[in-house]
Amino acid sequence: MAKGKNLLGLDIGSSAVKVCLLKPVRKGLGLVVFDHHPLPPEAIVDGALMDSSSVVDAINQLLKRNKIRVKEVALSVSGHSVIIKKIPLPLMTDEELEQSIQWEAEQYIPFDINDVYIDVDVLSRDPGQGQMDVLLVAAKKDMINDYVSVAKEAGLDPRVVDVDSFCLQNMFEVNYGKVEDQTIVLLDIGAGTININVVSNGVTTFTRDISMGGNQFTEEIQKQLNITYEEAETYKRGGDATDAVIPHEVEKVIQQVSESVAGEIQRSLDFYAATTADSGISRIYLSGGTGSIPSLGRIISRTSGVPVELINPFRTISADDGKFNPQFLESIGPVAAVSVGLALRRTNEL
Repeated sequence: MAKGKNLLGLDIGSSAVKVCLLKPVRKGLGLVVFDHHPLPPEAIVDGALMDSSSVVDAINQLLKRNKIRVKEVALSVSGHSVIIKKIPLPLMTDEELEQSIQWEAEQYIPFDINDVYIDVDVLSRDPGQGQMDVLLVAAKKDMINDYVSVAKEAGLDPRVVDVDSFCLQNMFEVNYGKVEDQTIVLLDIGAGTININVVSNGVTTFTRDISMGGNQFTEEIQKQLNITYEEAETYKRGGDATDAVIPHEVEKVIQQVSESVAGEIQRSLDFYAATTADSGISRIYLSGGTGSIPSLGRIISRTSGVPVELINPFRTISADDGKFNPQFLESIGPVAAVSVGLALRRTNEL
């Protein structure tokens, strides 16, 4: 790849692997590839790779099916092995921060400092107060190494490891612009994890990963209707039902689980509101495969009292109608959010 080209976005989620490739065009960005391949249940649990060979197989299928020759990729991680904290520090230069961050980070990270990779981003400096706000990110080395290993095993060259929440933010800003003077929430609800990113005046102010998602819907449908996991998954996605009673029962279960998920999200937002002076959220943007369950968005909106909108990661990205069916892109959009954010990363940023 020539310098400055877009990396291949490789989103390894708990239910599927997604790939996205973008290219610069005259009016912004064009979509070259978006595709996804399912993973077996339990292949990834809370971000940890339990079945690496299935993940490698899925990546290889996607590369082959889409004739992808780009090798340099951006990956992302989330879950309890990733810690994101906004911390106040005495005012210092970037060089001083780099030298002192290991010691500073030890106070905020519940893991052994030798077991994590650390990165920081200065959010603001206040010379008058002699203080600065820094976003600290730490991720367990064993998890990062596992993700890098499966990508390498598939013949790829990992160049960036990002965090799901920040991928969402990058994707959002490209498609919706930087939202000033407002606080918004970016929610990505996948099969096993919910990523919450509260963005105020264009800056991340709070993030949290919750270990629940679409799997809860499938498991509850399976249990209450006494059917197989595969059948429950089909019903959750609104698949064909031969028994007229089942769709009604499925909707009832989906309502119950949606209430539980919305309640868990609201607890996180209440915690955010209790720890900040600016707690007025203007809008929630929803993504992730589970985010497209219609009743879920309605229940989150009712619980939070905030309008909820399903995000469109291809909103400003041009796509060839002959290659990409517009209805397909619209339906698959919520699933693509993180991979689009990854595909925005470029080699000249490295």
